[in-house]
Amino acid sequence: MKRKVLIVEDDSLLAEAAGDYFTSKGWEAETEKDGARVLDVLRKKSFHLILLDVMLPGMDGFGVCREIRKFCDVPVIFITARVLEEDVLNGYSLGADDYVTKPFSLPVLYAKAMALTGRVQKDPVFLEAGDLKADLHHHKVICSGKVLSLPPKEYAMLLFFMQNPGRVYSREQLLIRFWGWDFDGNERVVDNHIKKLRKAMGVCGCSIQTVPKSGYRLEIL
Repeated sequence: MKRKVLIVEDDSLLAEAAGDYFTSKGWEAETEKDGARVLDVLRKKSFHLILLDVMLPGMDGFGVCREIRKFCDVPVIFITARVLEEDVLNGYSLGADDYVTKPFSLPVLYAKAMALTGRVQKDPVFLEAGDLKADLHHHKVICSGKVLSLPPKEYAMLLFFMQNPGRVYSREQLLIRFWGWDFDGNERVVDNHIKKLRKAMGVCGCSIQTVPKSGYRLEIL
C-alpha cells in the first residue's frame, strides 16, 4: 500500500515541488492551502504524514497542529522560514514530530519523512496499562470491556500517561504540551482535567497520582 502525504503549504510552487518529489518516490501526495480546511480533510481521509507550513493564511500552522492533535495522531513535520527557538519549542509542545526550515533540501525532507513514518509504523496498535487498553486506530480506551467516555483533551492526556508510566510530569510541562505556550489561563486547568480523567477512569488497575510539589504520574497498581 502506498504511503500518503498531505502537504499544507500556500506557496504553490513549493507545494508542487514537494508533491512531485514524494510522488516520484512512490507516495500519494495531496496539497492544501487553507489551514482550516485541513481539519475537514483529515476527518474524511487518512494520511501517513503531514507537511505543515507554519505561516498559513487564516489559521496558522500552530493552530492547525493543536486542532489535529485533538483527534488524530498522524506524524507532523513543520515547514517554516522562522527559526526562533520559541517557535520550535512551541511546535513540539503542540505535538509536532520534526522541523525543516526554508530553504530546504527535498532529499533531506524525504529522509526525515521516511525515518519518521518508519518508526511510526513500528509503533503498537494498542497501549495497555493496568486494566486499560487504548485502541490507537479507533481512538478509544477500554476498561473491562467498557469504552470510556473521554473528550479529546482527556483522551490525549491519558494516552500520554499510558505511553510514559511511572514518569512524573509537572503542571507546567502538561500545560505547555496540551494547551501550548500561548495559553492565557493558569495551571489549575491541568488539575481540573486530571480530576475529570480520574473520574472517567474509575477503578482500572492504574491511577494518575499526585506527586507533592512535583506533578502527576501514572501508577500501575
